[in-house]
Amino acid sequence: MRTQVAIIGGGPSGLLLSQLLNRAGIATVVLERKSRDYVLGRIRAGVLETGLVNLLREAGAGARMDREGHLHDGCHLAQNGRMFRVDFREACGKQVMVYGQTEVTRDLYDAQDAMGATVIHEAEDVALHDLTGSPYVTWRDAAGEHRLDCDFVAGCDGFHGISRQAIPASVRTEFEKVYPFGWLGILSRTPPVEDELIYAAHDRGFALASMRNPALSRYYIQVPLTDRVEDWSDEAFWAEFRARMPEDVAARLVTGPSIEKSIAPLRSFVTEPMRWGKLFLCGDAAHIVPPTGAKGLNLAASDVHYLLEGLVAHYRGDGRGIDAYSQRALARIWQAMRFSWSLTTMMHRFPGASDYERRMQDSELALLERSATARQLLAENYTGLPY
Repeated sequence: MRTQVAIIGGGPSGLLLSQLLNRAGIATVVLERKSRDYVLGRIRAGVLETGLVNLLREAGAGARMDREGHLHDGCHLAQNGRMFRVDFREACGKQVMVYGQTEVTRDLYDAQDAMGATVIHEAEDVALHDLTGSPYVTWRDAAGEHRLDCDFVAGCDGFHGISRQAIPASVRTEFEKVYPFGWLGILSRTPPVEDELIYAAHDRGFALASMRNPALSRYYIQVPLTDRVEDWSDEAFWAEFRARMPEDVAARLVTGPSIEKSIAPLRSFVTEPMRWGKLFLCGDAAHIVPPTGAKGLNLAASDVHYLLEGLVAHYRGDGRGIDAYSQRALARIWQAMRFSWSLTTMMHRFPGASDYERRMQDSELALLERSATARQLLAENYTGLPY
């Protein structure tokens, strides 16, 4: 079997890249280790930047998002019960789209099916070969062992995938920050407590009120890394969440049984470079951000944008785009890393923090409340820096 671009990983970044490349006349094969049902069962964030929204439309996979997604003009920030709003449209003229990552993935699968793209699931023991020469990929499944020859490999297989590890350790430089807490999140079939997201800083810890649609809410609280999901009953979660929200918000909160509950540790990670030979890293294979700034899927989309531009130019005879891919992608990644770090630092309570550090957090929030310039900077970063 032969293709032009072998894509490792059938999550949203791999599927989006495949969809856009095929629409540009560049053939792909996507290899995914898990089943389609498993991929669609992942619960992830759903705040989409303007750039990702436009990419999905360009990919022919944005129609349902435009019908069912919810455009948000702003968000709310709270501090020990006091709440104010950041108006994105007023501050920078842009919005975000609230639309679940599972739904994005489903739409991309449907678009891939409609064009007859090749997506191979349950591909075991995937291995990358001759990445600086004539690359090829091998794997096995129930039918036996297989080989795929290609021009390039796009590693869209996440932090635990094989792609990043295929770059020699002597070539890679990795940057990491592990935060001393995680987010306990629940999904419930209840109406959201607010029309827009609420980010709440509280002496008891951070909390976030989010949503998937008018009947499905997603809520989070900051917890120690030592906590387990089993330690938290639904009743205990709701009590703690209420305690961290402003009183008027807590009073109108509708609670119900959780349909999903998990704890996600917070960390930042970047590997450089994102290209080695004929291999390109994309999305979580190259970087992880705390969920505070809603940048994970959105950064993957900007990687797809830069890689798409580079590969299309390459097949038209101009290799400068793929040569500049890593540098262009990393420049935007580090800006998003800064924003996620800043928002995480401002909103969470850190073990052992001094009174001075607490006052600095309070001062940052006070600056946002009184300064239009500070709100503009937050809005520009939250809604997405330009590609």
